[in-house]
Amino acid sequence: MNLPRSTYYYKSKNKRVSEQTLITRIEEIIEEFSGYGYRRVTAQLHREGISVNHKKIFRIMQERGITRKPRRRLVRTTDSNHRYRIYPNLLEDRTVTTTNEVWVADITYIRILTAFVYLSVIMDLYSRKAIGYAVSKSIDTVLSLKVLSMAINNRNPHRGVIHHSDRGVQYAAHDYVTLLQQHGFQISMARKGNPYDNAVAESFMKTLKTEEVYLWEYQTLLDVENRLPYFIEHVYNQKRLHSSLGYRPPDEYEEILLKTRNYKNPCLIALT
Repeated sequence: MNLPRSTYYYKSKNKRVSEQTLITRIEEIIEEFSGYGYRRVTAQLHREGISVNHKKIFRIMQERGITRKPRRRLVRTTDSNHRYRIYPNLLEDRTVTTTNEVWVADITYIRILTAFVYLSVIMDLYSRKAIGYAVSKSIDTVLSLKVLSMAINNRNPHRGVIHHSDRGVQYAAHDYVTLLQQHGFQISMARKGNPYDNAVAESFMKTLKTEEVYLWEYQTLLDVENRLPYFIEHVYNQKRLHSSLGYRPPDEYEEILLKTRNYKNPCLIALT
């Protein structure tokens, strides 16, 4: 037939599965990642070698009623009426090109049985990885300082990293600014009343609530402290796919970035 030998022996790596097997796997993915839309579900199936069209995934999810998301309630966590200095927004029109170039910080509330507790997080803007986090019954500078210290210990950043946040008193307070300056951070704050200036951190909070908080009936601060680290470290950083990262989790994305850097530097390859 005038076909090359390689064509005859070629076997596709893509798996084809039955409709029921596909539905079962989609439901398993949604059970683990309740905030996934059809595009992330499709990307996860492709990572597993299952060949399927995103239109088919969308149809199945619609038919089974697993495309809806829970409602959100809003509680104010930003108090910008304070006497501390407000810093300019350094991220406007800036393109981030690597890790440890920009860190973004935010605080949100989590309802427990009789009150609210507060979660503070710092993320690497480039890789979307959560690098510092803590929970407290008080929304104060002690909480934000604990998170910043954790992020610094985890990343050991060079001087010049941009730290970006809203204008809340937790980030403008003297003790917090002093710690930033001691480690050579450039301080950046969102413009007043602009929800897009810290969109990545706020998107993380939305994901965490949709895929974790709303699915568990937290009763005490201890419940939150026991559960959230698992979600952040093992689900969000290690497993959850991010469209902005080419549908990869942050840890995997940073590993690929590190290997790429080592490949460009033969000296580093020899050392690793």
